[in-house]
Amino acid sequence: MARAVLALGSNLGDREGYLSFAVSSLSALPETRVLKESNRRETAPVDVPAAYEALRFLNAAVLLETTLSAEALLSEALAIEAKAGRIRTVRNGPRPLDIDLILYEGIASATPRLTLPHPRAHLRDFVLAPLRDLGFSIEHVLENRFP
Repeated sequence: MARAVLALGSNLGDREGYLSFAVSSLSALPETRVLKESNRRETAPVDVPAAYEALRFLNAAVLLETTLSAEALLSEALAIEAKAGRIRTVRNGPRPLDIDLILYEGIASATPRLTLPHPRAHLRDFVLAPLRDLGFSIEHVLENRFP
C-alpha cells in the first residue's frame, strides 16, 4: 500500500456535497481507504477568468492509502470529477468538483499527464492550508516526502 495526498475543490452548486461525494468515492475505490480528511475552507479563486472571480471555492485535502498506481489513481480521480458533472471547457473555469493528485509516496513524475509532486501546490495556500491539517508542510511538498 502506498500513501497519496489529493486536494479537493468545488466552486459550483452544493460545494459541501461535492466534497463529500469525492471523499466517499475515493473511499470506495478498490483497495483504497481514506486515512484522514482536512478541515474544509472557503477560499478566493486563483488564476480564474475575470467572469468567475466571485465564485468562491470550498477546499479540502485527503490522505489515503491504496494499491492503485499513481496513474490509475489519477484516472479514478478524473472519473469521479466527471461523475460530479465536471466538464472542461474553460481553463480554470467553474467546476462542481476538482481533484488534484498532490503527492504519491515514492513517486516523482514529469509526464504530460502527471507531474508529481504537483508543480504548483507549494505556491497555493488553498492547497497548503488543508495539507497542514494532515501534518504536511511546504517542505514535504517541495521534497516529495511524507511526514
